[in-house]
Amino acid sequence: MIELDLQPESAPEFRLALDQLMSASFREELKIEEIPAPSNLATHAVAFSANVVAHSADDVSTDSGTGRMVLLWDPVPQESWESNFRTIIFAKSPLETDIGSDDMIADVAWAWLSEALNNRSAKYLAAAGTATRVISRGYGALAGQSDHAELEVRASWSPVGGSVGSHLEAWQDLVCIMSGFPHLPSGVFSIDSKFGR
Repeated sequence: MIELDLQPESAPEFRLALDQLMSASFREELKIEEIPAPSNLATHAVAFSANVVAHSADDVSTDSGTGRMVLLWDPVPQESWESNFRTIIFAKSPLETDIGSDDMIADVAWAWLSEALNNRSAKYLAAAGTATRVISRGYGALAGQSDHAELEVRASWSPVGGSVGSHLEAWQDLVCIMSGFPHLPSGVFSIDSKFGR
């Protein structure tokens, strides 16, 4: 559980959303912290950072993923929102270079986001975003470095119905999936990792 400033001056709908965020489940692989929210995008906003802090269940170190999430609320939302709420997320993780060079990995990353939202029953409208793969090669003083790759997802959507906590959970799932953790619901283990195979 995370403690948030309930912002008593906020609109009741946004205060309810803060309650729902505090009741969300949190992945043990991640360190989640509240961070300063942008003040110029909407009337009310709350923001979080996520950083991978754990190893996988079989004690093999995973790539370090990171992410940010912002929940916005406005009494007169932008037309493209189709709702008073808007979620903005960012997730990034290093990749093996051969995976990063695969043209399909961006499509896979977007599918991971869609699946994470669906698995958490996080209903939404007006989704938009990008999935970007970057392969870097060093030159000059950095010429000795191996090529390395990163995968990045930036997306936004409008939560509708249910609890906005499910959107926070789905974002965490995306960061974990991109960082190499099994795509399994919280508390469920693969047979290999559970029995040390």
